[in-house]
Amino acid sequence: MHVTSTEFVKSATKPANYPPEEFPEVAFAGRSNVGKSSLINVLVNRKGLVRTSSTPGRTQLINFFLVNGGLMLVDLPGYGFAKVPLEVKKQWGPMMETYLSTRRTLGCVVLILDIRRVPTEEDRQMLQWLRAYGIPTLVVVTKCDKVSKNERARQAAVIARETGLSRDEMLFFSALSREGKEAVWGRIGELLATERELD
Repeated sequence: MHVTSTEFVKSATKPANYPPEEFPEVAFAGRSNVGKSSLINVLVNRKGLVRTSSTPGRTQLINFFLVNGGLMLVDLPGYGFAKVPLEVKKQWGPMMETYLSTRRTLGCVVLILDIRRVPTEEDRQMLQWLRAYGIPTLVVVTKCDKVSKNERARQAAVIARETGLSRDEMLFFSALSREGKEAVWGRIGELLATERELD
């Protein structure tokens, strides 16, 4: 996909504050510090569109970005080990589940996993949510420049075993080398086209 424009639209915590359901939406979900912000920034060719942070858990709202005037990218709060108040953590689950279960323009979710980590219970729960709601899901495995090819193969097998995904259901990505950028856009396009056909 050739990105010519990207703009921040708004942040929200509940449906009353979401933007109007005008455009197909692609949501990005994953653990804190998994490389979600870096993935989105590389996809839209903008270094600082989504703030990256060495402190996990900075994204505490649902953030909407409009791409090329016709596609909405939605950055969901990172879950996991973030050092945030317990009350805030408790809100994230319902906030994300409400978005995932009610948003009619949601075309697919990009679930992000770190090649160096074993998927957590929260990763598996997110996958189960997405399957339960019948939401097309693309699993992107990030930080692939940080491991060797042999280690990548070993870790891919671990991720497949822990999640029940097949090797073909995963795409590999590196924000540093930009490996996987075109493949991710390609799969997003396929999933959105399939959703339009089903509608």
